[in-house]
Amino acid sequence: MPAAVYVLGLSVFALGTSEFMLSGLLQPLARDLDVSIPQAGYLVSAFAVGMVVGAPLLAAATLRLPRRTTLVALLAVFGLGQVAGALAPTYGVLFASRVVSALACAGFWAVGAAVAISLVPVNARARAMAIMVGGLSVANVFGVPAGAFVGQHWGWRAAFWAVAVLAAIGLVGVLTVVPSTKPPTGADRPVLRRELRIYADRQVWLAVAITALNAAAVFALFSYLSPLLTDVAGLAESWVPTVLALFGVGALIGTFIGGRVADAHLFGTMYLGIAASAVVLGLLAITASNPVAAVTLSLLLGVTAFFTAPAINARMFNVAGAAPTLAGGTTTASFNIGNTVGPWLGGLVISANLGYRAVAWTGALLAVLALAGTALASRLHRSEGDSSGHHHSEVVAASEQQRSVGATDAAGEAVPSEADASGAERIRS
Repeated sequence: MPAAVYVLGLSVFALGTSEFMLSGLLQPLARDLDVSIPQAGYLVSAFAVGMVVGAPLLAAATLRLPRRTTLVALLAVFGLGQVAGALAPTYGVLFASRVVSALACAGFWAVGAAVAISLVPVNARARAMAIMVGGLSVANVFGVPAGAFVGQHWGWRAAFWAVAVLAAIGLVGVLTVVPSTKPPTGADRPVLRRELRIYADRQVWLAVAITALNAAAVFALFSYLSPLLTDVAGLAESWVPTVLALFGVGALIGTFIGGRVADAHLFGTMYLGIAASAVVLGLLAITASNPVAAVTLSLLLGVTAFFTAPAINARMFNVAGAAPTLAGGTTTASFNIGNTVGPWLGGLVISANLGYRAVAWTGALLAVLALAGTALASRLHRSEGDSSGHHHSEVVAASEQQRSVGATDAAGEAVPSEADASGAERIRS
């Protein structure tokens, strides 16, 4: 796996820490800025909505720009957004900084995913995406609890400064490790109208639905895990950070295993992971009053949810292979649609006085819908084949062609032949 993919994963660690760390900073932030807890919570929603809107828009806007330059610019804007948040004198300024940071974060995810895919052969896509998603998993294990710790001891603004430093480290890494590429020219030059044609493919929309439903299933429960643990399972509030960290550990384990098996068994990985999430959520709804069961199932939910993530990401790139940057943006937007809709549905269930157990049932139902979408996608795949045409025999043929003649990489950029010594290191097979 190229070192550049790991650098992208490190950058995602900074992005993910910023995205989720507010869950541990809402109370001190609300007190300092003199706003209510729900108002402070809107900062989380602002980030998610910015990701939904920003991912496809920035993917389209940066289509013809050099990818490394784009990644550097987006990381710089993201870092400045963290600085603005740390210095924000009012709630309005902080809100605006979160939206700007989310837009830059979404763009980085979209372009970074396309770069990671372009650096590896087709049969290693899921492993490359597992490393990027792994950055998000590590953020949940270490970054979010660390952000809460820093915020509790040195103030919430210090957490923003810490993320700004992480973004600067990621920026240096991108500058030094990620290969420089020139914008494609001639027949390979990206054309927005041509890339937008992927949205006429029903497999792309199925991939969007599966990604959103899977994320919604997890975050419908995860967003209200704290009150479930305290009010239903009877755990003390001091246990909540530990259980959240266990969820993150499970996510890291799931990402690692899923990335290893998804390339060879893509649909099998999706079936197994989503079905397992549905089972875990259902069991959690039934056994939530047992603290041991609640803690154990929280860990398992992290495993099952993120076990599926590399396969879901790779599936989107397979069906939208003609537009890898838009594919990355669409995947990011889909995930954040689920990240927005899931908590909203969970809130509706709680507002209807159905209790926190019902949130787990809601998540299980959403997972079953994602499973149905996977079954439909698999059936269409067997009947008509992928729109990207990435069957095993074609992958082998493409690899042979890439070793012998000039080809284009997965991002649609020109790749020199082995005969061209100056570009030989970019050949991946």
